[in-house]
Amino acid sequence: MSEHVDVLIVGAGLSGIGAACRLRTEHPGRSVAVLEAREASGGTWDLFRYPGIRSDSDMFTFGFKWRPWPGDTALAEGPAILDYLRTVAREYAVDELIRYRHRVVGASWDSATDLWTVEVDRDGERVTLTTGLLWACGGYYDYDRGFSPEFPGQEDFRGTIVHPQHWPEDLDYAGRKVVVIGSGATAVTLVPAMANAGAGHVTMLQRSPTYVVSLPGRDPLATRLKRLPTRVSYPIVRWKAILLAVATYQLAQRRPQLVKGAIRKMTAKQLPPGVDVDVHFKPAYNPWDQRLCFVPDGDLFKAMRAGHASVVTDHVDRFTETGIRLRSGEELEADVIVTATGLTLKAMGGVELVVDGTKVLMPETMTYKALMLSDVPNFVFTIGYTNASWTLKADLVADFVCRLLTFMDEHGVRRAVAPRDPSVGEQRLIDFSSGYILRALDELPRQGDREPWKLRQNYLKDVRSINRDRIDDGVLTFR
Repeated sequence: MSEHVDVLIVGAGLSGIGAACRLRTEHPGRSVAVLEAREASGGTWDLFRYPGIRSDSDMFTFGFKWRPWPGDTALAEGPAILDYLRTVAREYAVDELIRYRHRVVGASWDSATDLWTVEVDRDGERVTLTTGLLWACGGYYDYDRGFSPEFPGQEDFRGTIVHPQHWPEDLDYAGRKVVVIGSGATAVTLVPAMANAGAGHVTMLQRSPTYVVSLPGRDPLATRLKRLPTRVSYPIVRWKAILLAVATYQLAQRRPQLVKGAIRKMTAKQLPPGVDVDVHFKPAYNPWDQRLCFVPDGDLFKAMRAGHASVVTDHVDRFTETGIRLRSGEELEADVIVTATGLTLKAMGGVELVVDGTKVLMPETMTYKALMLSDVPNFVFTIGYTNASWTLKADLVADFVCRLLTFMDEHGVRRAVAPRDPSVGEQRLIDFSSGYILRALDELPRQGDREPWKLRQNYLKDVRSINRDRIDDGVLTFR
């Protein structure tokens, strides 16, 4: 016999914990279960163990709006974030709802009963649950494998090759030459962390530059407001961060040359003599066409000035026994090579959805408010912003679900669905040029050319459209 819960959440990371906490608060009478494929909670912050792992968003928006992030640290390290998430889970008794080693393999909707039947692999045993609302909170990337291209000659290299997503606990790089392939958030975090932890020298090898922006490790406003009660200071610091992020993004979209010039000027001041800013830190794209890389207190530039780290802009020709040969003919000696080459996207955690016997093909669906799929009833997913903190969007989705459930209770309905509107034009879901997104575009849902089918990537607009617009907006239909 299958077990029934009112709401079934898939994933016990930041999004899943936040979702369950909100349900505990707003709908305490509903039964809730959280299924986690791994053996621990925390999602990304438990999975990744590479040196220096930290947030790339400020913690005053990365923390939940209803549970203040403690202290004045702006870009926090992974263990502190994991402790925050698990503390929140205990405070709201969400840790009691999590079922570990429960991997969802499929979910089927039946319109006759208005229920999802969810198939779960529990340590090799197949179990079944039914639920009225299925909520996917597993993020957007594959937890089992990162993106690691095959480089010619990899088998010849006599040193160690690691991917940040699968960092070995016993890796010894003290005094050794390290090459980090990549230039994204992971690479710019790893390079100074490994350099400061005793590596002989760390080289960041990039095919093309990324915008790297230095931010204070501690938020100056949060530091100044420390003496105030948290209920007073936290909203001030949080809204400062929100408005600054929105304004910066909008300025970058409207005046890209101005923002490019400002970033270049700041970067040039922090580089050691002899490093060409235009070769190594001048991307070919505009700011926010890809995500900016933030470094606390300029730690990457400090490591470069100290001579412990360097940046090389070139392409890999092949691996050799002792390192990497570049297309330019230069050879980089290495004892350890870190392939910080990105993520592998996995829509809805790879769960196969079936509606009334028909498989849901993700590219043929359109997202409603970037939180539901067209023609898929009682299904919600949480995916954060690409140009701001993930949690800003996660909080909005949680608020929407709580409002939706209240509306359904008040009107005695059991089904909510957003029927596909054939008059709405299609656009790609994420308008970003990052490689990990471009590689997966054909597997992702689409967005529309107008609201509520369009993802605005603007928190201020989403507060209105997701949290304040009527639930019965003429698009959602109910039974």
